[in-house]
Amino acid sequence: MTFQHARPRARFNPFSAEFRRDPYPMYRDLRENRAAHKTLGMWVITRHADVKAVLHDRGFSAGLIPQLVSEQAERLGLDGVDRIERLGRKSLVFTDNPDHARLRGLVNRVFTTQAVAELRPIATDFTARVVARAQAAGSMDVIADLAAPLPVAVLGEWMALPQTLREQIAAWTHDIRFLLEPGMMKAEDFIRAREVVEDFATALADVLAARRAAPGPDLISRLLATRTAGGDALSDEELIFVCIMSFVAGNETTKSLIGNGALALLHHPDQAAALRRDPTLVKAAVTEALRYDCPLQLTKRLSTRDVELGDQTIRAGDQVLVCLGAANRDPEVFLRPDEFDLVRGGAGHLAFGHGMHGCLGGLLAELLSEIAFAHLFELDLEPAVDEFEWQDNSFIVRGLRRLPVTIRSAV
Repeated sequence: MTFQHARPRARFNPFSAEFRRDPYPMYRDLRENRAAHKTLGMWVITRHADVKAVLHDRGFSAGLIPQLVSEQAERLGLDGVDRIERLGRKSLVFTDNPDHARLRGLVNRVFTTQAVAELRPIATDFTARVVARAQAAGSMDVIADLAAPLPVAVLGEWMALPQTLREQIAAWTHDIRFLLEPGMMKAEDFIRAREVVEDFATALADVLAARRAAPGPDLISRLLATRTAGGDALSDEELIFVCIMSFVAGNETTKSLIGNGALALLHHPDQAAALRRDPTLVKAAVTEALRYDCPLQLTKRLSTRDVELGDQTIRAGDQVLVCLGAANRDPEVFLRPDEFDLVRGGAGHLAFGHGMHGCLGGLLAELLSEIAFAHLFELDLEPAVDEFEWQDNSFIVRGLRRLPVTIRSAV
């Protein structure tokens, strides 16, 4: 890995209101002046080649977040968080090999391209009904009406969850999601997360028992039946954690992908018009949305060995903040990176990560976004506000609070 080292012109601050509104000028400044530098107690990595290398290198552990959860709980003097800690340590997102390879090998047998494709009619029907209601009303909030409920509805249907449980999931997922950023959590956040994880796990345990007695074609039944050639299977707790993290890791990011992509198309009416003229561009629209304004902007790794970076050394035990959003605007990889262009053929984005921790739910997020964009941009939409408010309850996820639009007509 090759890094540039020069004095940056601005201090990296992912918590600032300016950064939330538009992080890309800061990313550009860092890429050009110090692509890797240490600040806020961690290394900040911004170039595409270096981000990809760190994500690919198994010497950088994904287990930092569970460690930080335990440290923050201890710092706050909390006990009774064993289930929360296990949720982190046993989740695909935060495990390293050999545990990760074992879990991924089992789950990959069920999260297949064909299984995701079978969800298209469910997602299409849900989206068509939402958009039809919006067209009749003449307006909608893309986030509240479509982007937020769509992934929850589709995952709930895939798992065939009871309706009473589905009604709880959005709120539960919101509370559990804060565990991905434990440094921002207060004692009351931990207490709430502990309660929610216990309630969610108990409810899913009841579902597992019912599916074990009467299996169906749903995701949970398939996970229960999955075995390796050697007879290995997911434990009940591991399966429950797979289900919980499917919502936690997939809901907020898919919501933000749909919202961010829709906003990009609204801000680039020529590209929206191109999509309306040629609906086959919808896959390209999703790919470009992932590159242009990815939902997961930042992720963390922990170095397990010393790594020499020019005249600098990342020491074993150092934290590394990997800037996916910066990598996806790197001009060394993407021509005119700050332009939204459906026909750039922009494969190579790192919005879903890279390597063994590449996003398990990426195919589903793409499918839902394709369906959302296809239905939304059959209509002639315009933003209903001039200024957009970005969420401030996460510094790793970039997404809109609301996206109100006016529907002028069908095209």
